[in-house]
Amino acid sequence: MVECVRGHLAEVGGCPRRVLFAALVGGVMTIVAEPVVYNDEDVVLDGVVVRDADSATTRPGVLVVHGGAGLDEHARGQARRYAELGYVVLAADMYGRGVLGDRQRTMESISALRADPGRLVQRTQAAVDVLASLSLIGRGVAAVGYCFGGMAVLELARAGASVAGVVSVHGSLRASRSARSGTMQARILVCHGGSDPHVSQADVVDFVEEMTVAEADWQLNVYGGAMHGFTHDTDTGQTPGVAYDPTADARSRAAIRCFLADLFHA
Repeated sequence: MVECVRGHLAEVGGCPRRVLFAALVGGVMTIVAEPVVYNDEDVVLDGVVVRDADSATTRPGVLVVHGGAGLDEHARGQARRYAELGYVVLAADMYGRGVLGDRQRTMESISALRADPGRLVQRTQAAVDVLASLSLIGRGVAAVGYCFGGMAVLELARAGASVAGVVSVHGSLRASRSARSGTMQARILVCHGGSDPHVSQADVVDFVEEMTVAEADWQLNVYGGAMHGFTHDTDTGQTPGVAYDPTADARSRAAIRCFLADLFHA
């Protein structure tokens, strides 16, 4: 799949212009999506690398970790957006071949990974390793997760993974094991809907306390009135507690762009 995208500096909210990676104002980027097969032990995983085919220079990598539905159009769309900013992106597969579209197997996969935080971290780290091994990667890797993926990238950070930063977008904040002081290498951004019924206020307070005790480099953005899944533009309330919020979506995108720019280019 190939598509041409024209990028403009003006799209990047309040980020200082000097830190933008995609300084291709007025230029055409040929965004390509290429399948990549990798493994977590005996589980075969089908990811997608999304990048600008016109650039041969090394650049930072961004791992996109999908929500509960699997590597769907939402995750692929988010991956394209980061590629348009100039990053090399891997959209991970967290469930394995043949699961996407099978609701029963999807729910079984979610339950199994939630119940085994070590395996969840291992599965996410497998994708990080694939991304970091690509020849175009330079200056580090960050991970951005949505819903289930938000939980996954926070668990990765709690485990002390060597990634530059992680972003959790409308993800669970509850820790399977609280981070210990001095163990978290990644900087953390959380984008949370203030009216998300799936994340209690107690969970938010506990997360703040956990990050403070762990002496992490963290920030938490709360978007008033936003519910769970606020970046899913096809979800207009058909699922209880889940609804697209264009304002929260736009604000979180701007926050993530600035966070990534600060990680890699300040």
